[in-house]
Amino acid sequence: MFRLTEYMKQIINPTAPRTRRHSSAVKPVVIWNLTRRCNLRCRHCYTVSADVDFPGELTHAQAMETLEDLGEFGVPALILSGGEPLDRRDLFDIATRARDLVRMLALSTNGTKLYGERADKVAEIGFDYVGISIDGIGATNDWFRGVEGAYKQALRGVRECKARGIKVGLRFTLTEANHKHLPDLLRLCDAEGVDKFYLSHLVYAGRGDKNRGEDAEHKRSRWAMDLLLERAWNGVSGGRELDIVTGNNDADAVYFLNWVRRRFGDTTAEHVREHLVAWGGNSSGLGVANIDTLGNVHPDTYWSDYTVGSVKTDAFSKLWMSDDPILAQLRTRPRPLKGRCGACGLQDVCGGNTRIRALQLTGDPWAEDPACYLDNNEIGLSDDSYERLTVTPFRGKRHDPAHRFA
Repeated sequence: MFRLTEYMKQIINPTAPRTRRHSSAVKPVVIWNLTRRCNLRCRHCYTVSADVDFPGELTHAQAMETLEDLGEFGVPALILSGGEPLDRRDLFDIATRARDLVRMLALSTNGTKLYGERADKVAEIGFDYVGISIDGIGATNDWFRGVEGAYKQALRGVRECKARGIKVGLRFTLTEANHKHLPDLLRLCDAEGVDKFYLSHLVYAGRGDKNRGEDAEHKRSRWAMDLLLERAWNGVSGGRELDIVTGNNDADAVYFLNWVRRRFGDTTAEHVREHLVAWGGNSSGLGVANIDTLGNVHPDTYWSDYTVGSVKTDAFSKLWMSDDPILAQLRTRPRPLKGRCGACGLQDVCGGNTRIRALQLTGDPWAEDPACYLDNNEIGLSDDSYERLTVTPFRGKRHDPAHRFA
């Protein structure tokens, strides 16, 4: 997750960068998919959720035991997600206890059920943040989410949160089919007093893998970043501030750094780069972890084919501190990257970007990320050097789940 507004502020009010984190000391933000049940049918759903009960999900006792372990382990933040988390009957019991155990508690929802008594309860518990997914204006959102009226219901959820003083954000997945709605969504944020805007690049997992042909072309990603950069700059330099964050394409940080260098010169850019290097880019298996609906632990929410273990049999804390080989590789800096990613002169900023996309297209998690939209010059790579690289060919199909990431 790239916190654009946060790093944009370094141009206005420079501060000393924090010390770069060591992998052994990092406690991850945990994204916990509490249920696969969901009333919508989103085209890019990475959990392939549906409006039915799925077998094998954690019992209430198992969920509460896991929650206690997360608190004792000291995870800094917990994001309760789904499916639709409001469809889990004991959501509020889990959230009430979580509020006492973690510093930051968030809810990731489609927003359609967030009104009335449910909204009252969210406010009463004291969630720090509620993220509501909207993937276009009106009928476009409804098409993406598979249910007519989903847009109006999600917007109602935004307004119900704002009426109760809950910090709320919009979550938007950029694709070829909906990119034109980005300016309108930014205007919607201002009109509704939304606090945060999260742009997610498409990840090839779940239905997002099936519909990967809808991924935004590189030129769309650049266009979207240009819009976000100007909106973020307007906010930190005197306009209405909107906390803008992007996810699932850490090349965004490099694009931002190049923008800073063009606009404000080398001295400011080098200061910003120090902060970005301290952040370190992609944090799968290091600063972020996932517990899925069955209790399986993954390096992040999109690595569903690779499981570290299950909280049904072992504590999360034990699994996360184990000598799992994939976690060890993901935590290595620099990572064992190949192709353009391996030769990139700014991999200390992006951390090698999103490994799952390379895995899904090539069967190799260390191949270059096909969604990197930067040209060779922007990553410090000459065209001659690029021609000499051995690039893993894209197979254009989902990898074999039996592949063990050799």
